Amino acid sequence: MKVGIGYDIHRLVAGRKLVLGGVAIPFEKGLFGHSDGDVLCHSICDSILGALGKGDIGLHFPDSDPQYKNICSLALLEQVSEIMAQAHFQVNNLDSIIIAQRPHLSPYMEEMKRNIGRVLRVNLQAINIKATTNEGLGLIGQGEGIAAYSIISLREL
Repeated sequence: MKVGIGYDIHRLVAGRKLVLGGVAIPFEKGLFGHSDGDVLCHSICDSILGALGKGDIGLHFPDSDPQYKNICSLALLEQVSEIMAQAHFQVNNLDSIIIAQRPHLSPYMEEMKRNIGRVLRVNLQAINIKATTNEGLGLIGQGEGIAAYSIISLREL
């Protein structure tokens, strides 16, 4: 067994789509980033890479590389999943939390789980995604950004 933790945060800006867990969520702002800014997928990538001792998302997909400009973060997660498979590991359990003041995310959670489960090739019972607000505190609480944490356990094949 190996365990890893991941974290990501991006600013909310006008003129971008809001994408979380590969789901386009109707909202007046989106997450600023070199890719689509999907903090959930990014935190999951970092948790897997951390568990494997393979660095972080910035090492594998640098924002200085134009091939990753506006890329769907599910595609990045797919590449990280391949790194995991090549290391002879698979997901045992994933637990993630999204911190966002707005929008309300519960209507989109099942689709996020399906997307992530498909990419990671794991049963949906092994995936848990939650969302919470920041109770109006700090930049996230004031609606200026969204963050996500993920913790994952991997088992050897």
